[in-house]
Amino acid sequence: MKFKGTLIVVQDCNRALKFYSDMFGFRLVQDNDGNMELTDNLYLQESSYWKSFTGMKPIPNNNCSELYFEEADIDQFVEKLEALYPETEYVNRLMQHSWGQKAVRFYDPDGNLIEVGTPM
Repeated sequence: MKFKGTLIVVQDCNRALKFYSDMFGFRLVQDNDGNMELTDNLYLQESSYWKSFTGMKPIPNNNCSELYFEEADIDQFVEKLEALYPETEYVNRLMQHSWGQKAVRFYDPDGNLIEVGTPM
């Protein structure tokens, strides 16, 4: 068995692609009409497909998992996030943990939880 990547459910793949491209540099690898493969093994699936395949409604803004990224210049990252996506909903704004790492947690436009921290 081989782990292939992470799939997140989104309302609109094109909008999500723009966000992940703007903020993290992901690029489109393949577009299958409501299902996209991005670089670094991130997959986007529109919620209408998710609902039809699983019979379940996605639960946005949950905190059971998160996409985790590291960024050395986290202050610049946060400035860019606030400039491009001022409506961002934060779980916690930029903070410093007791072990010295800085981190910010927020939801993408579809309610998927993201953490960006400085490298350890």
